[in-house]
Amino acid sequence: MEIIKTSIEGLLIIEPRIFSDQRGYFFESFSQRDFEAQVGNISFVQDNESKSTRGVMRGLHFQRPPFTQTKLVRCVRGAVLDVAVDIRKGSPTFGQHVAVELTEDNHRQFFISKGFAHGFAVLSDEAVFQYKCDEFYHPESDAGIQLCDPSLGIDWHISLEDAILSEKDKKHPLLKDFESPFEFIV
Repeated sequence: MEIIKTSIEGLLIIEPRIFSDQRGYFFESFSQRDFEAQVGNISFVQDNESKSTRGVMRGLHFQRPPFTQTKLVRCVRGAVLDVAVDIRKGSPTFGQHVAVELTEDNHRQFFISKGFAHGFAVLSDEAVFQYKCDEFYHPESDAGIQLCDPSLGIDWHISLEDAILSEKDKKHPLLKDFESPFEFIV
């Protein structure tokens, strides 16, 4: 696998080595040994999958301490624009984001450290999205920030007027009204 550093520390794009021939393709979607050697020692404990249609936007989610989550995400069918926003107080990149297109064809994965809010927008007719998490889901720690916040400057590649959001996601606070539970550690 190839690790691509992004403009924000703690966010990585992972490209697998793909072996193709007349039968199709093969690749290792995850190897604990290779992941530890190139990214770090993280024990994933829960895998999630969602299916969504064009225009669905999910996020920007995170879990509050003590149940924070590191995520490794990928799109196995269709295409999504995946976004992570730095919400670590004191970070030189606080409020900035990295966006990456994850598709069934590019097989890219996006590694998101603790201290980031995460979300995605579905760009294809349908998308199946998978998450690996290093902490179990704790509904009492579930939180988020508004994904349509203009101060974030995210180009979601879809019309916000036509976006399909959950009622919960519509109620998240703007970044300026949000008190982050995360500290930036040098």
